[in-house]
Amino acid sequence: MLTRCSRMVGLWMVLCASVLRAADDAEAPIAPTEEIRLFDGTLDAFYTWMKDTQYEDPRDVFRITDGMIHVTGDGLGGLVTKKSYRDYHCVLEFKWGERTWNNRVTATRDSGLLVHSIGPDGAYGGIWKHSIEVQIIEGGCGDFILVNSQSQDPVMPMTMTAEAARDRDGEIVWHKGGTRETLHAGRINWYGRDPDWEDTINFRGDEDIESPFGEWTRFDVFCDGATITTYVNGVLVNQGFDADPSAGQLQLQTEQAELFVRRWELWPLKGGPEPAAAVQ
Repeated sequence: MLTRCSRMVGLWMVLCASVLRAADDAEAPIAPTEEIRLFDGTLDAFYTWMKDTQYEDPRDVFRITDGMIHVTGDGLGGLVTKKSYRDYHCVLEFKWGERTWNNRVTATRDSGLLVHSIGPDGAYGGIWKHSIEVQIIEGGCGDFILVNSQSQDPVMPMTMTAEAARDRDGEIVWHKGGTRETLHAGRINWYGRDPDWEDTINFRGDEDIESPFGEWTRFDVFCDGATITTYVNGVLVNQGFDADPSAGQLQLQTEQAELFVRRWELWPLKGGPEPAAAVQ
């Protein structure tokens, strides 16, 4: 009887948490008028969602270590902002840790910054919200991925257009002034992604902009209405137009690789810091 009651209480707590988060999600997105320090030394601006434990994080996959956000990588899920945002300049500084997990022990270290996140938690494969990903992966930092959860009813919008070319393998690669292509799923590679990219740990392409393993990399992501413009270490690497959704929560992925974040801020579109390389 106690076991059954405990389960009912647990289910009730999950339901209440879901309702509260849905209420946050329903609020009008915030356009920053001054710096918003999402990471202020605490995780108070976020909640967690894990594929296996939902709103609970019993393994402390997301924690604070030495004054940094420490993503241990033990599982699949996200650190999700409690509030929604629009029209901002996001600054994110991160570096990889040593640890990788499960079926990605020998694969490229993988994570991601997901912007314009809408709808229910775990809508995409039970893991992430419907969103547009600015990819964080060895060799592919700055790719766009449309995290499209079409299984939802009603179906949520998902569109992005980019000026693009096709690489040797027919993949879409951002190319300023190229032919405009509109996607509803899939990816837009950053301009210098190695066509011989392999999903092996420590992969590094000839043109990669992200810092070498163990060093800090900086993202500057400008979400200006329906346009997303991404800089990696001060270099413009990708841009998409006509994004829908064009506002929402932000998520930081755990995707079975250890990651550290020392800086995560939102600024107004004008007047914030200039895109730059991370200071080591």
